[in-house]
Amino acid sequence: MTSEHSPPVAAPASGPPARTPWTDRGSRTLRQFLATETGSAGLLLVATIVALVWANSPLSDAYDDLWGAHLRIELSGTGVDEDLRHWVNDGLMALFFYVVGLEIRRELELGELRDRRAAAVPAIAAFAGMVAPALVFTAINAGGEGAHGWGIVMATDIAFVLGALALLGPRVPPGVRVFLLTLAIVDDVGAIAVIALFYSSGIDLTALAAAGGILVAIVLARRYGPTWRGPAYLVAGVVLWYATLKSGIHPTIAGVAMGLITAVHPPRRADVERAASVTRLFRRTPTPAGGRAAVLELASAVSPNERFQTGIHPWTSYVVVPLFALANAGVALDGDALDRALTSPVTIGVVAGLVLGKLLGIGLSTALAVRSRVGPLPHGMRGGHLPGAATLAGIGFTVSLFVAELAFDDEALRDEAKIGVLVASVLAAVAGTVLLVRRGTDDADDTGEAVPLDPPVDPMHDRILGAPDAPRTLVVYGDYEDPHTRALAAELEVVRERAGHLLRYVPRHLPNEDVHPGATLAAEAALSAAAQGRFWEMHRRLLHHPVGDDLGPADLLAIAGDAGLDPDRVADDLRHHVRLPAVRADVDGAARSGVTGTPTVFLDGERLDCGYDADSLLARILGTG
Repeated sequence: MTSEHSPPVAAPASGPPARTPWTDRGSRTLRQFLATETGSAGLLLVATIVALVWANSPLSDAYDDLWGAHLRIELSGTGVDEDLRHWVNDGLMALFFYVVGLEIRRELELGELRDRRAAAVPAIAAFAGMVAPALVFTAINAGGEGAHGWGIVMATDIAFVLGALALLGPRVPPGVRVFLLTLAIVDDVGAIAVIALFYSSGIDLTALAAAGGILVAIVLARRYGPTWRGPAYLVAGVVLWYATLKSGIHPTIAGVAMGLITAVHPPRRADVERAASVTRLFRRTPTPAGGRAAVLELASAVSPNERFQTGIHPWTSYVVVPLFALANAGVALDGDALDRALTSPVTIGVVAGLVLGKLLGIGLSTALAVRSRVGPLPHGMRGGHLPGAATLAGIGFTVSLFVAELAFDDEALRDEAKIGVLVASVLAAVAGTVLLVRRGTDDADDTGEAVPLDPPVDPMHDRILGAPDAPRTLVVYGDYEDPHTRALAAELEVVRERAGHLLRYVPRHLPNEDVHPGATLAAEAALSAAAQGRFWEMHRRLLHHPVGDDLGPADLLAIAGDAGLDPDRVADDLRHHVRLPAVRADVDGAARSGVTGTPTVFLDGERLDCGYDADSLLARILGTG
């Protein structure tokens, strides 16, 4: 089961088993996204304070003069003439919404929204967390001049939320971050729809049709034309932005649309190998043309979505959003303004909507969804974390200020709304943090609650070794390149031999691409073998492959031939990633089941966190331990 190059890695008879910590490639991208958003929170706070101090200082006229200065860009008699504040809000913020579109597309394809059941609860919470605050605001402002501002209270500012969670550190389980991030992404979709449908005016149908035609042309050209690179996306995006601006739809919608149509996919083995080949050629013959080819091939090995998000997201988080705060958070806080705000239905409605509405909408809908078994909370998040998380979601800052600018032409109403956003964000941040601190880290692992297997074993989808009606079921999440999974396989052979008809064994896939780049392809090869009725032959040979040797395409095809498979069918499956959705289904199930490393064992649906040696497992199976 192991080679001479790598001695067996034995799991201890008691205590935690030897495991390789697991994170998939999608969560690595997510960690980068979270780190950037968390880091930007400090700059956003500084920019807000600077704007408030500047607007309330003797230099307040300079603040108004700067952002009121006009900039005109014209070409052949047509162009755009806006003040600097609108260039930031309508122009630079399109980049911010482009990154939002990229993240939504990535999460749908590779991230938290890929598993629809796991995303169901945060999605329901997001919807209720938009509707309830809007209803609270409308109830307070019904029939008044501020009634049109109901959209101000709908969105959650993920940068400030993540910044608050960063201050709490390990006292808050990662599941709370996942819940709030998923919620924020879904309510970003809602906020975008609200802006497009309710905060656009004077629609020019000709320009709107032109914008739609441009978008269709971009999709067709990207799909059937040559490979698109950054400059092509930039030119197409600027043209689409201009057409959208002239149509009357808010131009930031163009950024969202461009993000949603930007392709995302896992790195393809063929692309990676081609890039490596061109790079090796450049090392042998370092020429300018060879260097350019190597750079292009390396870039092409990563999907445009992830490439552009990595390049643009830091700029939007560290430059665009703080600049937006500097341009829009400068509200006069003199005595008259504060007196008006204290009694203003707009200010009261914003504060009540963001603080009370978010708490009630998110809290009640989530509790109801979990109780109705619509889906689970993210691993580690318990019901006691819900009030704090729901309250923290009341930090609406960036998009709330953005909608306030769109909702009101009257400067007094706009300032009253902005004061409400600032007050509500502070209250939500403080109250949410206090509630989460009081809850602490009391997650499933700390309380000793069983973490159930999700989904349960299904003979239609799982590979089962042993009697179908065996009284005990052992499920193992593993990685074919992981030495700990290989060591456990040797123990399992003893367990299966001695347990006999009492046990059925079910392997599931959890490829750890952070550590083993070929693990996903190996899992796909195993499932390709299953389609030919020879899964177990392939499974055993993959586990016997020498540790330290990557399971590349050539290795997998050679192993397939040794296992009696048709290598051409396997090669076709691997080339087109036919079995990848099934591997992803196993990965999604592992995440729902609280799996954090490879291997992880479940006995009769309950996760085992100790005793992975043969004697300990047999004692549990036979009921003697």
